[in-house]
Amino acid sequence: MTFLTTTLSRAAQGVAAALMAAMFLTFVLQITVRYSARLPGLAEHLPALDPSLYGWTLEFCLLLWVWLVFWGNAFVVREQDHVRFDILYLAVSPRLRRWFAIAAGLAIAIGLLASIGPTWDKFHILRLKKTATLAPLLGDWIRMRDIYAVYVVFLGAVGLRYAWGVWRAFRHGVSDQGPTA
Repeated sequence: MTFLTTTLSRAAQGVAAALMAAMFLTFVLQITVRYSARLPGLAEHLPALDPSLYGWTLEFCLLLWVWLVFWGNAFVVREQDHVRFDILYLAVSPRLRRWFAIAAGLAIAIGLLASIGPTWDKFHILRLKKTATLAPLLGDWIRMRDIYAVYVVFLGAVGLRYAWGVWRAFRHGVSDQGPTA
């Protein structure tokens, strides 16, 4: 199980790194085109540097940012990396901490997992909306639902992580560092 979780964790980190690299390279392309087009005579000799051809870069960076935030928080960021307000949690007995962790974890897991259906229903309207500028990059317009579908993945992954934390707290208790440490 450790090999599988380590492999999946590294794969998720690799996806996040690829998203970040693509966003950075797209940003560098934006800057290069924007400032090289201002050089006298260069734009006339190199029509590929026409800034009007690169409007898609802004929307592509935003798409990558949305995916990076939700993908990273679903699969890369660990529980102990989050900011916690645990003064009350750490002030009570270990037995009560266990029940705090179970109650909070259940509430979060149920809330996130229960919101998947209604969220997807709201995304139904987004199947009609398409991106405005990504067509030159990807050949066809991308539906907004596909861009934001990573949010549903986020809801499922984080909901299942909290459900797993509840199971662990129920079976093994919790540590002094927090509910899932």
